[in-house]
Amino acid sequence: MNGRAIAAAVTPLRDGGTGIDEAAFDPLVGLLAGAELDGLLALGTTGEGVLFTPPERERIAERFVACRPEGFRILVHCGAQTTAETVRLASHARSAGADGVAVICPPYFVLDADQQLAHLGAAAAACHPVPFYVYEFAARSGYAVDPEVVLRLRDRAPNLAGLKVSDSPFAAVRPYLLDGLDVYVGFEPLTLEAMELGAAGTVSGLATAFPELIARLLRERAPECQGEVADLREAVAPLPFQAAMKAVLAARGLPVAEDVRPPLRPLTPQEHERLGQVVARFLSEAEAATPRPAQ
Repeated sequence: MNGRAIAAAVTPLRDGGTGIDEAAFDPLVGLLAGAELDGLLALGTTGEGVLFTPPERERIAERFVACRPEGFRILVHCGAQTTAETVRLASHARSAGADGVAVICPPYFVLDADQQLAHLGAAAAACHPVPFYVYEFAARSGYAVDPEVVLRLRDRAPNLAGLKVSDSPFAAVRPYLLDGLDVYVGFEPLTLEAMELGAAGTVSGLATAFPELIARLLRERAPECQGEVADLREAVAPLPFQAAMKAVLAARGLPVAEDVRPPLRPLTPQEHERLGQVVARFLSEAEAATPRPAQ
């Protein structure tokens, strides 16, 4: 495969999103690994990570690591509101056996360059020698990580391996394509353009429910496939994304409930109908099924 495809995995939940569905992790990881993806990122945006307590996040990380097939990488997002909590989660991910740690800068307070460096440096040190990735997503954190901070962090953190950059348009991604660092694109329609300039691949939310399509995008690197991915991203954009991805997985026969952690919400019946059209269009005939509202 040209480049690496990593799924930004959903977190299986039950009881209206209040409980972790322990039994659903193995089938989910099995689907992603069987689709020839290279790994998954747990507890990111698609995985609802910031909505869980630290003990819940630690347990979820442990479950993903425990069902990891050989050669399949488990990265854990450990970004939290405080440096102390971020350090705790990064240290735990290292102890749990994660293959990588990603951290987004905390929202609400806009951190300047020195504050960003201190926060990210503490997280990288906490998980050393596990590879560390800066998670850049200005739309979620409320501000961008200065690329100069990444360069300074590289001098401070020997385990800095790269970045996940979920910004768009491409002009917002390009400054992070830094020599010697693996950059994974979060907005899938920009993946091939970024790879032409040296990006390593994608960490894709769509890949948690449509892994074959994202694997094919990186394997074939064909404009036609990129068009399909762009169309899929546009089709699901109006829907509650986490619940939609879980509904697609359920439609594919996985024991994954649509439950999400409040204040996120499940799909409405009308959204289920719209999602059914997406599933029928973008999954093969053998895989296609129409998600239905829970009774």
